[in-house]
Amino acid sequence: MRVDILTKEYPPAIYGGAGVHVAELSRALRERGDTDVRVRCFGEPRDEVGTTAYREPDTLSGANAALTTMGVDLAMAADCGGADLVHSHTWYANFAGHTASLLHGVPHIVSAHSLEPLRPWKAEQLGGGYRLSSWVERSAYESASAVIAVSAGMRADILRSYPAIDPARVHVVHNGIDSQLWQPGEDLDVVRRHGVDPERPSVVFVGRITRQKGLPHLLRAAKDLPADVQLVLCAGAPDTSELLAEVEGLIADLRRERDGVVWIPEMLPRHEVIALLTSATVFACPSVYEPLGIVNLEAMACGLPVVATATGGIPEVVVDGGTGWLVPIEQVQDGTGTPVDTAVFERDLAAALTEALADPQRAAARGAAGRQRAVEQFSWASIGDRTMQVYASVLDHS
Repeated sequence: MRVDILTKEYPPAIYGGAGVHVAELSRALRERGDTDVRVRCFGEPRDEVGTTAYREPDTLSGANAALTTMGVDLAMAADCGGADLVHSHTWYANFAGHTASLLHGVPHIVSAHSLEPLRPWKAEQLGGGYRLSSWVERSAYESASAVIAVSAGMRADILRSYPAIDPARVHVVHNGIDSQLWQPGEDLDVVRRHGVDPERPSVVFVGRITRQKGLPHLLRAAKDLPADVQLVLCAGAPDTSELLAEVEGLIADLRRERDGVVWIPEMLPRHEVIALLTSATVFACPSVYEPLGIVNLEAMACGLPVVATATGGIPEVVVDGGTGWLVPIEQVQDGTGTPVDTAVFERDLAAALTEALADPQRAAARGAAGRQRAVEQFSWASIGDRTMQVYASVLDHS
């Protein structure tokens, strides 16, 4: 069987959880040895056998980003002839999968990592392109032979956002973690080089500067943390200049009130992220929208307890009272994930972080439980097996 996996992100150009998912899933499927897996991605040529990259068409240079994306997708779709099925990830590649399915008469499977209706702030980033991305996603999802949701919470979001989809076509296959790549790894030189004192407690955040990740909420909540606690922010790739300016202002405000606020805007190598996680006391995930949250799995695999928002697929990963703390949130039902009462959410976030920091032994025990959960429940080999089961069910009915 030949499967063409279509994606925007692929190593070394990865900036989010979807890219991690595609890289690890492709590897797991290839290691099975029974499937010809061909990856088609955006960007510069890769030197990996079976992987083809596609640059933006010169004729669309300077056009709206959604249009250039669709231009790449058309080139991808043209090369999918001969595949038994195509599997696309995120709206960036959904148009390629949908078009390839129509053109070549093969099933199209969509993996849902996020949903455009639940990210309305993207209109700030894409302008009219957000209407295009929304149309692409809806068309692909409603026409797909199967949709894979990365959590049960995401499955519910899909069926609520796109009620025309037959629920029987929506399957849950969680994101995963390579627990050999992600495991505790002390490197105090790296920690100190980034301006973090390993002798002081620290809260670590890892994520893009995007509305869904909730970084401004964490920055306001951090004002109420104990004075000796450091806040380490591995945060870059802002969606918009306006959001970046907001975050810069909040960090400046926080630094006027306390020391130990470390901001690392560049993407770090894995071993440096692991060093920061290993030396930390607790991981913070203040997301207001999170289909699953690979960053939580990465922190857990490094033995770090997690304080995270009880939204989306996060409660399927973080066990409240077992591997961390879940922060309750009541959200406005307009697709933005905005807390109904921002002050209450930020106060509860600060309280949960403070509770985690107050008892290092309890925090460490929950971190150890998180490592065990990540190893036992979220291996990529098992996720590859479950994905193959979805492929087989689709081909059996095609």
